[in-house]
Amino acid sequence: MEFFLLLVSSGLVAGATYGLIAIGFALIYKSTGVVNFAQGELVMLTAYIGFSLSNSFGLSFLPLLLLTIPVSMAVGLLLERIFIRPMLGEPVFAIVMVTVGLAVILRGLTIIIWGSQPANFDAGIPVTVVRLGSVPFYPAQLILIAALAVVVLAAWLFLRFTRYGMAMRAVAINETAALLAGISVSRIHALAWVLSSGIAAVAGVLFAANFKLAPDLWFQGLKSFPAVILGGMDSIVGAALGGIVIGLIESLAQGYIGEGMREIAGFVVIVLVLMVRPYGLFGSRNIERV
Repeated sequence: MEFFLLLVSSGLVAGATYGLIAIGFALIYKSTGVVNFAQGELVMLTAYIGFSLSNSFGLSFLPLLLLTIPVSMAVGLLLERIFIRPMLGEPVFAIVMVTVGLAVILRGLTIIIWGSQPANFDAGIPVTVVRLGSVPFYPAQLILIAALAVVVLAAWLFLRFTRYGMAMRAVAINETAALLAGISVSRIHALAWVLSSGIAAVAGVLFAANFKLAPDLWFQGLKSFPAVILGGMDSIVGAALGGIVIGLIESLAQGYIGEGMREIAGFVVIVLVLMVRPYGLFGSRNIERV
């Protein structure tokens, strides 16, 4: 039983990371209809931004996060203006390929600026072990799980009750009708990138604090993609739940089947879900996949 609980706790921590990254995927897709294949690279870049800010100012965790998020949002806006805004009106496939190119550029720039060696980044979080029953957690792990819950709630409230949130939902339903209603589609697209970059900052800083900071952090974006497929490309809550489910499946598969199963379990889930529910557990039936 104790072994099972350890596997579940490990799966929750990994799943919280997947869920945060998946929310970034879903937010941009929900607002623009585009799969941003540079989301993992955004997580990597914002983690390094947090690392630099921590080294420069010696901040504790909460001030560091409060500073990293707006800086990362500004970076997201800059990337949207340079790479995505000129592509408005172009075929979706062309925009997707631009995000693929952006991903490669961000990987290269990260290595040029910060180097290729891994670094330790505690993000100002204590390392004293906290026990919940018989299961040990580090504070950074509990903060990561709590951050997923807070981001999901904040995203749901934003989309449900705010003016810009309702505008994002309108653009997602029918972009042409939203334009005719006076909604600035380009502004909504930019807002989606800004918010996605802010969430990427939370995911990146907390992943680096829990695991490691290295240029291969971008790979977590690829590993989070099964969570988006499972939950539904256009569902924020579904993406978060999908991340938790994928994290648990990977951890249990590794514990009870073998080490290599962790790397493929999520993609096995993708295949099965696409065969049964191509739109995901919580996604809309009429979405188009790219």
